[in-house]
This record gives sequence, structure tokens and C-alpha cells, in this order.
Amino acid sequence: MLKNIREKIAGANWQDIAASMHCNGYAVLSGLLSHAQCDTLKDRYDDTDAYRKTVVMARHRFGLGEYKYFDYPLPELIRTIRTDLYPYLVPIANTWSHRLGLDTEYPEVHGEFLRQCRENGQEQATALILKYGPGGFNTLHQDLYGTVYFPIQIVLFLNEPGLDYTGGEFVMTQQLPRAQSKAMVLSPKRGDVLIFTTRFMPRKGTRGFYRAHMKHGVSEVREGERHTLGIIFHDAVS
Repeated sequence: MLKNIREKIAGANWQDIAASMHCNGYAVLSGLLSHAQCDTLKDRYDDTDAYRKTVVMARHRFGLGEYKYFDYPLPELIRTIRTDLYPYLVPIANTWSHRLGLDTEYPEVHGEFLRQCRENGQEQATALILKYGPGGFNTLHQDLYGTVYFPIQIVLFLNEPGLDYTGGEFVMTQQLPRAQSKAMVLSPKRGDVLIFTTRFMPRKGTRGFYRAHMKHGVSEVREGERHTLGIIFHDAVS
């Protein structure tokens, strides 16, 4: 099972993914998870031993729904995806740093990046599973968790839109200087991975590159149940 995941990651069209990230701030890697793998992740939702924290969104005015942070050690499937995807995203992240004139250079190996997180007091796992029912939504936000962060993250879709639920689109906004925000509405399929920017992306202007600030959220679920798995490459402050 894990060999198949690794082969799909290695066999993805990373040239096209990079081009989409540079142009749009997001890209889709289709069919990384099988339906059985999606079901396994959903079925573990009530396994309390797997998680370090549960967040009821309404209590914090984050939206309406619930999410749970996994604890270390992460399940092998999640750890494999996180570790194997990271090196393919580093060239995109470093290109963005270079274009924006930032000093940050991301290491090629994820373990080395996690060491940088630990040195800054960020040691808690940030992988999470989210669950929405009818009326559920997630307000626009960014997933930073500390001063050290990776500028790209992913979300895996565990239900089929239009079949398991309606509504619940993934929403991104892009704020350009002295302009109104641009909204992007996406509906990846079950088993797909959406790769997207955590905080900002570079945009080309007449005087070079500038930051376009990005946020993401989830529109209201009209019917059914929606589960996703979020994988963030940096850890959280303890």
C-alpha cells in the first residue's frame, strides 16, 4: 500500500504541478488515495488514542464542524505522504523565496526542516482530520502555528463531492495590493490531493515580484458529510 503511494508521488507530473503553483497558488494531484484508504482514514475518526486535541469550530468562531489533530507518532500512511511529498515541493518553495528576496532556504529533507521547527519550540504534530455535516463551514484562515512554517500544504479529500455531500467547496482568496480579493472555488474528487499555498505566493508586477496574500476555507455544506485530511509540513508551538 505504501509502495503504491510512493510510486504515485514519484510518477506525478511535477512540472505541471509546479507551473500551476506558480500561476495559481494551487495544484491537484489526482487519485493519490484509493477509496479503501479514504475509508480507513474516515473510520479512524473516533479512535481517540490517535489524536492529541479536538477542536469544535463553533466555540472559537472558526466555523461549524470539528477537527482533530493527530499525535506523534503519526499513522504510517500520513507520515509517508508527508515525508515523500515534501522534497517535490521544496523547489517551488525556494523559488518563491528567491523571487520575493527572502533569506529562507528550505532543506531538501523533511526531517531537517522538522529539526528547525524543534529548535524554535515547535514540536506538536499538525496533521489533522476535519469533519463537516449539513450547515458546516470553515472561515478563511492561514495555518502557521509558529515562526517557522513551510509555505505550501496539502489537503486530501476523503468523500466524493456531489455523491457524499453537496456544497462544501474548497475556497481560496488572493489579496493583491490596492485591489479587491480574488476568490477561487475548487471541488477535488475523493482520493485527490490539493496542494496550495499556506500564506502567500509571488506575483509578477511591473517592478518585479510582490506578495499576493492567500487564505483558504470551506463553503457551507448543504447536505451529507464531508471529511478531509490536512497535512501541514511544519509543527506547532508546544
